[in-house]
Amino acid sequence: MCIHQLNLLAASNNLPISNFLGKQHPIEAHHLSSICDIMEKAMVNGDTCIIRCILVVFQVVFKFFFSPQTERNRDIVRRSGLLLWQLLMAPRDQICSEIQKEVCLAISSGLNILYPGEAEINNLLKLVLTEGERNSGLSQLRDVILTNLAEQLQNNRFGSEDDEHYRLNDELLHYILKIVVRESCVLITKCQTVSKDDFQRLLSTVPAASSCLRYLMAVQNHLLSNTILIKPDDNDDSDSSLQGETLKVQELKTSILSLATQILTGCDEVLEMLQQVTTALINSDISDREQRLKGLEQITKATMLGHLLPVLLTSLMHPNLQTLTMADALMPQLVQLVLYTSQTALLLKTQSPVFSELNSSPSCAPEQKGKQLPDERMLEEKEEPGFLTGLKIPAPWAAGKTVETVHPVRDNYKFKETVHIPGARCLYLRFDNRCSSQYDYDKLVIYAGPSTNSRKVAEYGGNTLGYGSRSVLGTGWPKDLVKVEGDTVTFSFEMRSGREHNTPDKAMWGFACTVRAQESSEDVSGGLPFLVDLALGLSVLACSMLRILYNGPEITKDEETCQELLRSKLLQRCQWQVEANGVISPALTPSPSPLPLTIEEDREFTYPSDVLVPPVGHYFDLPRIRLPPGIMIKLREISGRARPQFRPSIK
Repeated sequence: MCIHQLNLLAASNNLPISNFLGKQHPIEAHHLSSICDIMEKAMVNGDTCIIRCILVVFQVVFKFFFSPQTERNRDIVRRSGLLLWQLLMAPRDQICSEIQKEVCLAISSGLNILYPGEAEINNLLKLVLTEGERNSGLSQLRDVILTNLAEQLQNNRFGSEDDEHYRLNDELLHYILKIVVRESCVLITKCQTVSKDDFQRLLSTVPAASSCLRYLMAVQNHLLSNTILIKPDDNDDSDSSLQGETLKVQELKTSILSLATQILTGCDEVLEMLQQVTTALINSDISDREQRLKGLEQITKATMLGHLLPVLLTSLMHPNLQTLTMADALMPQLVQLVLYTSQTALLLKTQSPVFSELNSSPSCAPEQKGKQLPDERMLEEKEEPGFLTGLKIPAPWAAGKTVETVHPVRDNYKFKETVHIPGARCLYLRFDNRCSSQYDYDKLVIYAGPSTNSRKVAEYGGNTLGYGSRSVLGTGWPKDLVKVEGDTVTFSFEMRSGREHNTPDKAMWGFACTVRAQESSEDVSGGLPFLVDLALGLSVLACSMLRILYNGPEITKDEETCQELLRSKLLQRCQWQVEANGVISPALTPSPSPLPLTIEEDREFTYPSDVLVPPVGHYFDLPRIRLPPGIMIKLREISGRARPQFRPSIK
């Protein structure tokens, strides 16, 4: 156990023991051979205590004290690996779970020693990912390796030397994603199939994430955070540095697009399963149907829909990822996800009491409906309840914004902040009951506007605790709400006095105030249901991507430079060559146009053959445009052609 604790302490890079162990000389081959001899003897005798101790020793040796440089060392490594695999693949009745866990930790600690090449590590990971469901030892080894890789990946920046080692290739990521999708579908299916007691136990264990899901979360966060937070080196303005940063950004975006496509595809399968389970529960007659439907959203948060999709949707709204390539690739999947989430959210909402009350008509409803006009009845028939019916969408400012100084305030402290809530008719301020300052001239001034030049509303200062001025401005710090007309309020606080030696912190606490757009906080919503929130997020992202597709490619610098030229009347009168079907036609007159007015979309459009035939007559005989002399001089300078000189003929 002492060695095990030493191993755990050494795993932390911030502790002095890590540096100490890292500076020790590598262990010699015959020592490791002796350790293997002890392990073999313990395995023959079935001594679990010695086996467990040797496994912990393997973890420390592989991590700090061994380097397989010579052929003899490599032979000892192969021998150690065979012993570990014998223990890992042993039947469950011959090995306890604690020893199996230590074997997995030993293999994970010596992963780069036991499998020195990238191909060997990939083959091992492929084995544990594909066969892990059939063997408990491989499954546990998979979980340990992926957990360690996830922790290491979170501490590395994209493009570093260790990044490629911790970030697996696309094939392995595909295997991991398949496992995550299967785990998510199984978890959702349990809401329908397990017993009532098992369902309650299931609710108490979520939203815990599996090792495969944790690794995908680490990869996604690693890529997205580096894309959003990446900044060029301000001290290096060389072309090679800028080119390197550009290539890194492009590589990041390509990796994100590939990962996002796979995640959205997996979420599509999970949402389809969620919709099927929801429909089955609604149509079932089990006694705890309502409890299962309520718990279904909580279970859903434990799947990839809760751990991966919200972060991905939020990050894709960042300007660095709002690109035409991203929108063109992800738009079909986003539309499908919007449909699945909105339909499932509506299914769940139809079972809630709020929805039933909204849809239940009072006794006088038939009479009122009979008195409605035909147009009103027609509009009513067309309206369909959506997943937002009866739900109050929380505003960002509903919970209020807190404005406060440091606590306690210090000498010469100054504070100024402006709060603006768009659309608010008036603002309501509620002060903390601990507000105080040393003297009444150490005061807070409130202005109804964006600056201190706006109309002054009130000022507060001092304390009633018996220190400093022993008084307060006016009636003192407000106990009730303070109303400020308009949608903007400015706070200005200044500590003008020096702190006296006997003044406690509570007499110089400063102030704290919550600003709201409504008089009370009773109407503050606790948030939307998870699937409704997910559907809204997907809808917002889909609309943003649609806008990008509608706007098309960004205007280039050359196009911006040539805007005035492209709008000139001179170019609009020019005759342009038309390229159609691989043939370039002569210059054509702008009218009349021989092209058809409409084009059938179900067949490929080709230019009529007569377009390539110039019209009869002198089609170059167009009215000459007279240009001002200044423009003609500039054109001659640019073209290099001088004005022709007319000389009298000599007879």
